[in-house]
Amino acid sequence: MSGNRYIRTIGVIGGTGKEGKGLAYRWAKAGYRVLIGSRETEKARQTVKELSSRLGDNSLIEGTDNINAVTNADVVVLAVPYSAHRATLEILKAHLQGKILIDVTVPLVPPHITKVQMPPAGSAALEACQILGKEVSVASAFQNISFEHFLQDGPIESDVLVTGTNDEARFVTLELVKAVGIIGWDAGPIENSIVVEGLTSILIGINKHYRSKSAGIRIIGVEAPSK
Repeated sequence: MSGNRYIRTIGVIGGTGKEGKGLAYRWAKAGYRVLIGSRETEKARQTVKELSSRLGDNSLIEGTDNINAVTNADVVVLAVPYSAHRATLEILKAHLQGKILIDVTVPLVPPHITKVQMPPAGSAALEACQILGKEVSVASAFQNISFEHFLQDGPIESDVLVTGTNDEARFVTLELVKAVGIIGWDAGPIENSIVVEGLTSILIGINKHYRSKSAGIRIIGVEAPSK
């Protein structure tokens, strides 16, 4: 198994969506136990069936409700649309205490998703910190990669910038980035998530302008960490 030796189970909230499903697939493929959470348990189980057809019967992937996924996970990943961000966190707040939350959410505001529109807190990740309190370590990652990459089995060329409220949150997240098969960079404190999340709208705009689906970022000029 790749990744941190203390992390065995990952709960993916929003695991039936495109981004969450792709990340769940990659982590299950890397050997982690993955709990796909959804407001509708049956929807989560259907996603598990879909992924299991590719992963095989021996994969440790399960579908359940959001609260059960959070309660039984070592690390929780939030991959919901921004419109559901606050409500989801408020429901799960009590169950997240003492855990690490990796927030994948981007504050896109349709229909102008190519325009950077940050929330009053500064970013979705900073909003999560405000809602959850200091007992939850929050990291922010994976916003700048098109979801199509995760469900493919080939290499992913884009890098991932990781910000977080403390060293542990960033370290654990970087290990899970590595398990997905991507180069990850420690991008500093959670306040820097403002820049990382904002880049997403720019990349979406580049994709639209140049008729692509795979615009991403790559850090150059420094020796890259190993995948």
